[in-house]
Amino acid sequence: MSEAPGRSQASSHRSPQGEGTPVSAAAPGYSLRLRLLAGTLAWMLAAIALLGWGLRALFQDHIRQQLQAQLVVQLDQLSAAVEWSGAAVATQAMVGDPKLGRPLSGLYWQIDQLGSRPQAAVARSRSLWDQVLALPAAPGDYPAKGHRVLTLQDAQHHELLAVARTLQLPEDDAPLLRLVVAGDTALLAEPLQRFTRLLLMALAILALGLALAVAVQLQLALQPLGLLRARLAAVRSGGAGQLEGRFPQELQPLVSEFNHVLRENADMVQRARTQAGNLAHAVHTPLSILANAAAQEQGPLAQLVAEQVASASRQVDWHLARARAAAAVRATGLATPVRAPLQALLRTMQRLHGERGVRFELAPEAQDGAFRGEAQDLYELLGNLIDNAGKWARSRVLVDMQRAEGQLCFTVDDDGPGIPDDARARMFQRGVQLDEQRPGSGLGLDIVRSLTETYGGSVQALASPLGGARLRLCLPEADASTP
Repeated sequence: MSEAPGRSQASSHRSPQGEGTPVSAAAPGYSLRLRLLAGTLAWMLAAIALLGWGLRALFQDHIRQQLQAQLVVQLDQLSAAVEWSGAAVATQAMVGDPKLGRPLSGLYWQIDQLGSRPQAAVARSRSLWDQVLALPAAPGDYPAKGHRVLTLQDAQHHELLAVARTLQLPEDDAPLLRLVVAGDTALLAEPLQRFTRLLLMALAILALGLALAVAVQLQLALQPLGLLRARLAAVRSGGAGQLEGRFPQELQPLVSEFNHVLRENADMVQRARTQAGNLAHAVHTPLSILANAAAQEQGPLAQLVAEQVASASRQVDWHLARARAAAAVRATGLATPVRAPLQALLRTMQRLHGERGVRFELAPEAQDGAFRGEAQDLYELLGNLIDNAGKWARSRVLVDMQRAEGQLCFTVDDDGPGIPDDARARMFQRGVQLDEQRPGSGLGLDIVRSLTETYGGSVQALASPLGGARLRLCLPEADASTP
């Protein structure tokens, strides 16, 4: 067999960016979504915590002011109810808080006598029971008009909020009196706790609503980045030649610059192909002249010139094929449908080998797809494989194509003599022919190997179910659908 696939795995791990350059996975970076979400939630929770602390402090001060205002009302009522009976202090019936009549209720009043013979608690509310409120004795500290706010402790060491004033009755022998009304600050605890519970519930609902709003806002804000990523994937896989779609004003300059780079890259690749074609034409013309001249002459020199010209032509074709494939791999937006070229090649090979009675068939279950590369390279790869199978087939060549894991896998089966196991390792070596009696130069399958490696694919020789050889070629698939 003159030309057959060689190595079982044709360097499928080489990078399409350059021959022999290993493909390295990009190191995972931080998530922009999570970073924005974490930062926003952190500031939001800090603001809500500060807001909760401030509201609670304001409410606590408010209910303390309310308690103080209630105590001042009780103090005014007590001032109006005090009388001097000539030897003792008496109080009229007071219409006040029922707590004043309930022992140790937390709301108290007390009247102290000041002057030359001070006496503490000459009158007090029933709620004090057997307790006495201890206040500083200096009368100057207690105004006759208005009131003074104090913080006291009762016998149980409970903190009391108190308001006090001095009172001079109009009777001539009436002593100077000090009136005090006090309330236990524990009375503030219940409304403060109730408010704190309601405040925590409200702030939790607010935080949950804000977190949901932030998540939705981030999703909407980052959605164009997802679209941009999809468009880039389409360009990379060959589904599109440029970034298409409407993007926000913040992303549009980036999209425009990237499209400009894509256009320049396409122009550069086209110029490289044109230069390669010009070079091929410039080299082939003198080689053809030398070949024609050698064919008209006889002798060892003419034969040597003819051999060297043929070798030079093969070398030029081989290197130009590699250069063209390398340029195609670096290009973006390439997508070549495979069914039409495959059917055209089968018709061509049928005419080429038809005189030998060889049938070239496409498997009924063959799938369709798009090759991420140049159509000319696809023709070069499949043409060499199918032609090689046609040279060795007795009566039948069967071609199939299946899609698997982002690759297009072609199989070319023939019913020829097959490939010995020990010969498969050197099938793709340049110039190697297993049978010198067969036509060929030994470069066709080497070009297949070289192009396959350049595209990052693989090629291998196997045993065929038809009894001959199976040549399996896998190439990268282009995503023909644009997201």
